[in-house]
Amino acid sequence: MTMLFAAAALCAATPTTAYAAPDAGRCPSRIVTDWARAWNGTDPQALGALFTADGTYTDEAVGMTFHGREEIAGWKARADAVIDNVHVTVHAAHRGGDGITVEAIYSGHIKGAPKPFAVPMTTLLDLDKNRCRITSDQDHYSLATVLSQSGLPADWTPPAL
Repeated sequence: MTMLFAAAALCAATPTTAYAAPDAGRCPSRIVTDWARAWNGTDPQALGALFTADGTYTDEAVGMTFHGREEIAGWKARADAVIDNVHVTVHAAHRGGDGITVEAIYSGHIKGAPKPFAVPMTTLLDLDKNRCRITSDQDHYSLATVLSQSGLPADWTPPAL
C-alpha cells in the first residue's frame, strides 16, 4: 500500500535534533520531514542522527557511500562546505513496506560557480523494523545537470577540504 504524505509538512527548514519518536505508526512521515529538515539545516549531526548506527548513505551521482552516523554527518558537512544554501524541497513521499521513495528538488549554489542549480532528485529510504530510523539512503540525481546549471565544466571536481 502506498501513502502520499503532504508535501507542505515535509519541507520545513528548521534544523532537527536526534530523532526518537515513540509512536512507530507516525515514524515514516516524520522521518521524511526530519530528513528534509536535516538537509536544510546547518547541523550535520542532525542528518547522522536519523540513521541506525550501521546505516548507509549513498550518493549515486558522485558514486560514494558513507557508513555509520559519523560518516553520514561528515557527508552533510562536506556538502555544506562546497555548496551554499543546500536545500531539499520534498514534493511527494510514497511508502511501501519498510521503505519510502521521496521525490524532491535538490538545490544550492556551488561555491565559485557562476549560477545556482535546482535538479530533480529521487531518494530511496529503507527504515528499520520499527520504522523510526533510516538503515539506507540512496540519492539519485544528475551530476551532469548540476554542473551544467551551475555553469561549471563536466569534469569539475570539488576542492579538497
